[in-house]
Amino acid sequence: MLENEIKKWYDSHFDEIVASLSELIAIDSSFKDPQPENGLPYGAGSAKALEWVQKTGQKIGLHTRNIDNYVIAMDWAEEEPVLAVLSHADVVPANAAEWTTPPFELNIRDNCIYGRGSVDDKGPTVAVLYAVKCLKELGVELEKSFRLVVGGGEEIGCGDIEYYQQREAFPEMVITPDGSFPVLNCEKGMVHLMFSAPCEGLEISGGTVINAIPDKCSADGKLYTGKAAHGSRPENGVNAITLFLSQYAGENALLGALAKLFPHGEFNGVSAGLGFRDELTGDMTCALTILRSEKGRLIGGIDIRYPIDRSYAEISGIISRQLESAGFTVDSCEGFEPHYVPEESRLVQTLLGVYEKVKGVKGQCIAEGGITYVHNTPGGVAFGAEYPDEHNNMHGADEHIPLSTFRDNFLMYAHAIIELCGGAK
Repeated sequence: MLENEIKKWYDSHFDEIVASLSELIAIDSSFKDPQPENGLPYGAGSAKALEWVQKTGQKIGLHTRNIDNYVIAMDWAEEEPVLAVLSHADVVPANAAEWTTPPFELNIRDNCIYGRGSVDDKGPTVAVLYAVKCLKELGVELEKSFRLVVGGGEEIGCGDIEYYQQREAFPEMVITPDGSFPVLNCEKGMVHLMFSAPCEGLEISGGTVINAIPDKCSADGKLYTGKAAHGSRPENGVNAITLFLSQYAGENALLGALAKLFPHGEFNGVSAGLGFRDELTGDMTCALTILRSEKGRLIGGIDIRYPIDRSYAEISGIISRQLESAGFTVDSCEGFEPHYVPEESRLVQTLLGVYEKVKGVKGQCIAEGGITYVHNTPGGVAFGAEYPDEHNNMHGADEHIPLSTFRDNFLMYAHAIIELCGGAK
């Protein structure tokens, strides 16, 4: 039975798979200074990771193309694909001092794989590549072709996929291991906003990227320590910036205003005039993720994920007005409208069936605040890479993925490709 053969193949190739993932994790593909004149839009690290992906795809027997160091496209056969599997090889930065083991070194302990990108998105990328290798070595024949697309700039705005889509169209069905199981068919909208105001005499440094809950904030000569989490899941972390603001006893009006707009422990933005929810996506989230003093100005950043019954214009307008009333200038504001694929679609129903085959339990659609790689792709859904109840420190120190979840990624993608592309031996 093919299902059992796939499982046996994974078990017999486990050491090889982990060795490959170790090679990819060892590449620091976080964004550095861009070098467009050298054809490296996301820096040397991203380009090196994409090179690794392409060479691995070639060894497997895929037809590969490097599209200007933005993405690697790899086809099962030389014909138009009906399915695209979309993942990314870039990662968010890692501060080695905050990790218990080196971030760019794969370590296995407590039945988990540790390393930057282990869950987002290098681990799932390797799982997909080896699922494809498994199908080829088991002699699975597909009625229709599919394409793997691996990008190098997901973590800094998905410009890699925009570049790709300006040159090639995605097929009708697109899935990505950049979210959660069983099937993530509904994604909240997002607002990322930067603001500032003149402010002398303050020395504050909190947060590094706008889509991560900060675990450290240096202010008032003190270090405030929290717990990092993904920006879309502030309830999983402890925000060091709002912790500082909650304990601030000074007379600076700007900091006082921020403390009122973003109370420590509040996650839905109700104090900033937001607090919306709907039945499908639940409560919205709102987090102050950056606060620093720089050249006489106080600079801040906000990460908002809002329900699908609201719009970018409405949410960005509310938070902008609140900040301006508090004395701040909005310097930049960008984001996405919500994304939704109906549960009754063939793609979603097929993936739910695959989930049930692998896990032995009935799957259901879920909604999240995270912006996945298919957010701006009509009809695209996230299928993995983690489970909603897992806390894998995505974007934080000691990022990891359970060995059982990594194995599920492999099995899910092998069966999804078979089911969606008509595979048989």
